[in-house]
Amino acid sequence: MPYVNIKVTGGIEAPSTEQKRKIIKGITDLLVQILDKNPATTFVIIEEVAMDNWGVAGKTTTERRSEN
Repeated sequence: MPYVNIKVTGGIEAPSTEQKRKIIKGITDLLVQILDKNPATTFVIIEEVAMDNWGVAGKTTTERRSEN
């Protein structure tokens, strides 16, 4: 029973509903193909994290995006 947790930045960078659908289907299909897992018991969770709550190199994603 695989459980896959994907974290992405939210807000203006959040994936669309259609993109999330494709991610869930693609990950599920990949686990079926490579690990022979049952899609009925394969869980894919997408979590959106606010850009102020996601940090890299001592800065929030909001700060890093404003520098570019």
